[in-house]
Amino acid sequence: MSGRGGPDRVPASCALPVAERPLRATEWDALFAERLERVSRPEPLRLRLVLRGGEGVEERVREPAGREGGCCSSFAFDVAADGGAMVLGIAVGAAHAAVLAALERRVAAAGRAR
Repeated sequence: MSGRGGPDRVPASCALPVAERPLRATEWDALFAERLERVSRPEPLRLRLVLRGGEGVEERVREPAGREGGCCSSFAFDVAADGGAMVLGIAVGAAHAAVLAALERRVAAAGRAR
């Protein structure tokens, strides 16, 4: 998630200060690069990310998901433990389908970086 403008950009509804956006993106990218097991699209407007669990992983998922949900009303996040894994659900409204698709590509790329 980066600047505003095209379909791969942050939605206009994002309240995160511009200076903090690269830090937030780096935090997510690092988590996905280290822990992503798989990403799926169970519904057109929803992503499901399965992350390998381990010490501190639940907090590393819940804390930024809570912050994202607090500053970007375009996204809805849910986090659940599933056995030894963490499942992060990300949903958007129809107006932000292109943003979700861009996020899916970014997550997949970060996951391949390991």
